[in-house]
Amino acid sequence: MIITIDGPSGAGKGTISQLLAERIGAELLDSGALYRLVALVSLRRGIAVSDIAELTAQARKLDVQFLAGGQGVQVLLEGQDVSRAIREEQVGMQASQVAAIAQVREALLQRQRDFAMAKNLVADGRDMGTTVFPDADYKFFLTASAEARAGRRYQQLLGRGESVDMDALIRDIRDRDERDQSRSSSPLRPANDAILVDSTDMGIDQVLQFVLDRLDID
Repeated sequence: MIITIDGPSGAGKGTISQLLAERIGAELLDSGALYRLVALVSLRRGIAVSDIAELTAQARKLDVQFLAGGQGVQVLLEGQDVSRAIREEQVGMQASQVAAIAQVREALLQRQRDFAMAKNLVADGRDMGTTVFPDADYKFFLTASAEARAGRRYQQLLGRGESVDMDALIRDIRDRDERDQSRSSSPLRPANDAILVDSTDMGIDQVLQFVLDRLDID
């Protein structure tokens, strides 16, 4: 069984996907982490976003591991834990630009599909239900207002002791939405058969229950 959960940045896809995978005993694919890893490599090695050939080469040879544990999914890049590093704002913004490159998306496509060899899979991303797993058993599209998503991110960053500007967060989210929705390769949009979930006024537990109620599982 494959369940896809797509949606824009900050909608809560990662949290819901992880909770859902734990609840039903499925494997988890955080596709956004793959793009963030390419972005992290590009920043650390000084690879310009315009250098499509080198970014594509890096995407093809990523040495990455996803390790599930009690504290969530640990992401290893060349054996180093980068779980926190790939969640930094700079990396997120770079990842949005990297994800707009068709060659990079193609390089990562088969790697994502390989996760379906698991017995059951919850796939979190922006084109899981439209491009990567178009025949998925269940498809959800999770969204929320830009203000609500910025507010959640604001609280996360404050909790890490980082200085943040709410207006800047809203602008960044809207800019990222525009890039994701207007890119030529696999633009962000709900699959025709996706179940829409607007989490603007919903808590995590409510969203999880909404999804669970729509699954035909024991």
